[in-house]
Amino acid sequence: GIASVSTAICDTILMKDVKLDDAARGMKEIWKGLEKKTKSGAIVGFERDVQYGKLIACDDYSLFKNTDLVIEAVFEDLDVKKRVLADVETATDERTIFASNTSAIPIHDIAEGCKRPENVIGMHYFSPVPKMPLLEIITTDKTAPWVTATALDMGIAQGKTCIVVKDGPGFYTTRILAPLLNEAVLLVEEGADSIAIDKAMRQFGYPVGPITLIDEVGIDVGAHVAMGLGKMFAARGMQSSDAFPKLIARDYKGKKNKKGFYLYDGKKKKGQKVANEEVYALLGGALRKKFDAKLIQQRVSMMMINEALICLQEGIISCPRDGDIGAVFGLGFPPFEGGPFRYIDHLGASSIKATLESLEKNYGNRFAPPQILKDIVQSGKKFYEE
Repeated sequence: GIASVSTAICDTILMKDVKLDDAARGMKEIWKGLEKKTKSGAIVGFERDVQYGKLIACDDYSLFKNTDLVIEAVFEDLDVKKRVLADVETATDERTIFASNTSAIPIHDIAEGCKRPENVIGMHYFSPVPKMPLLEIITTDKTAPWVTATALDMGIAQGKTCIVVKDGPGFYTTRILAPLLNEAVLLVEEGADSIAIDKAMRQFGYPVGPITLIDEVGIDVGAHVAMGLGKMFAARGMQSSDAFPKLIARDYKGKKNKKGFYLYDGKKKKGQKVANEEVYALLGGALRKKFDAKLIQQRVSMMMINEALICLQEGIISCPRDGDIGAVFGLGFPPFEGGPFRYIDHLGASSIKATLESLEKNYGNRFAPPQILKDIVQSGKKFYEE
């Protein structure tokens, strides 16, 4: 995906994988994409051939000496990412930038102990890369300004809408998504119907419901992210669902292995979803309760909105605009609402604060309004002063 959006702008692209056959398979997929563009008239045959000719498959780092930018996109494992960084530093020189495409692992953890931490940055792409418009660029305290500028320049050239955020667990987008998904799973544990939760959130304006999203991304991936962010949220007293460890222990991974919150036996008509009753039994929500759609929408959406506020308060994002761009273009926050901060301005900060206080009273301190919201209410200002 990342290579495919780079063929038009780079001179040479090295596609490094453990096995040469794996790298070649990646090149084959890029060819299919270029062929599709050619048939649609987006490019001509000559452009297709030139772009494809820039690709070189390899299974070692022997050609990496003069690379300007290396984007690592291995699976979410800190030790593996650190090992790749060490190998890249050995094979390159001081002008080579190392960018990790990670959705949650702190960049400073990946860079710990490396030779050139000032050259390390995060470039978080969203899947599918050719279609998703957002690129989240993550900087550490040691990332050099020229490295940030180069990553931003690369993202813009790839056609991405970019935001630059500070390093930390989950950065911005994953960090605000995690509480939303956690709240949806807590509702399942309380007996809410998965289909009802997804329907309520689609009616709110999300393109995909949170339970469907967990199954699509993978319960195992969700468990990994939850583990990474758990300590930070626990320190704030946030109630976290213990569903993920229970599901992983029973080999529930979602759609990928046809064992998730929904059934994937292929017997139902296309478009119909059937909740997996075994999940309810496992998580303690076997006794169904009917939840009002508005309450579902409030509980789930307010968790994302609240976390976005905290990210602004902590300086993870530098301004409300970046927070809105990240939520809308990366996570599917209802675009007609403009993002979490536009939504707050639209409904009124005092109204959002009152909703959070009501939810806090009924469901716990994870809904406690942060100081930044209290300050906005007291000042009578908005996040966007027209």
